Amino acid sequence: MKTVSIIIPCLNEKDYIIKCLSSIAFQSYPAQYITTFVCDGMSNDGTQELITGFTRKHNQFKLLINTHKTTPFALNLGIKNSVADIIIILGAHSELDKEFVLKNVESFDIDPAIMCTGGVLTNVYETKVSQTIGAAMSSSFGVGNAHFRTGNKNGYVDTVAFGAYKKEIFDKVGLFDEELIRNQDDEFNFRVTQAGYKIYLNQDIKCDYFVRASFKKLYKQYYQYGYWKVCVNKKHKTITTIRQLIPMFFVLYLFFWILSIIAPVIVFKAMSGFAILYVLLAFTFAVKSRNVSFKNILGIASTFFILHFSYGLGYLKGIFDFFILKRSIKKQELLSR
Repeated sequence: MKTVSIIIPCLNEKDYIIKCLSSIAFQSYPAQYITTFVCDGMSNDGTQELITGFTRKHNQFKLLINTHKTTPFALNLGIKNSVADIIIILGAHSELDKEFVLKNVESFDIDPAIMCTGGVLTNVYETKVSQTIGAAMSSSFGVGNAHFRTGNKNGYVDTVAFGAYKKEIFDKVGLFDEELIRNQDDEFNFRVTQAGYKIYLNQDIKCDYFVRASFKKLYKQYYQYGYWKVCVNKKHKTITTIRQLIPMFFVLYLFFWILSIIAPVIVFKAMSGFAILYVLLAFTFAVKSRNVSFKNILGIASTFFILHFSYGLGYLKGIFDFFILKRSIKKQELLSR
């Protein structure tokens, strides 16, 4: 059987880490073939103590200290310590279906060109706010064709969340880019596909994900996604996906729409048409959202706006910093910590 390493970047996750580790311990895939590396970024909330206690009972779990604290350093630290055939990256906020590892391993048999497999995230709601955010992030209007969130495709894709990789791919395209604060998995998956290999999404691969419970955190998260996507584009000298540009144009439209107030009335009315269309679409897709009450429709529609505006604003700021001011990536990395 194939050996598997699971790598979990972790920082101050005392409320979630044991659920995550327990879901790994009870996989249907034989435990003797799975080794888990928890790469902790100097947690100070008791997370390390919880992990240490867990490793005493389950010797296939290892604690590694990530002194750099960032996610790509954690991922590379785990990869360098692994000798397994397949490497799975995971988030501490996740809880795996019992066949998660098995289904990933089996998916590689579909095509020898597949170097990465992944599945669908199922949002777990702890509060009404997280339920609202989760509904928006499961909608194609909210996240575009991010199929690992919407779950509406089974087949080849351009990226997945919590991917499983053949170990050999890291020799072929390198490790995760340690200069990136965000988007390191998207950037790596772009290198995988550019090298001629395939990424496969299997809807039978399932993972619960505990949704962020704060609009403020969501705004910051997607602002950083947009910001660091520009850095990825600069590194590769190309636009990795067309969908990443849409939020930027949305923010630019809002800017010019506001300016059109001082323009002739006919110009303002013409500019207002798109705003009306956006609101109608936001409410339409909010109504279509699954497992939400009618009272929550306004909240979901508002979350769509947060997702699009924060990503677009971050993308514009990234263009300003990396292309106009020509600031160095390492300097911006330090400022973002």
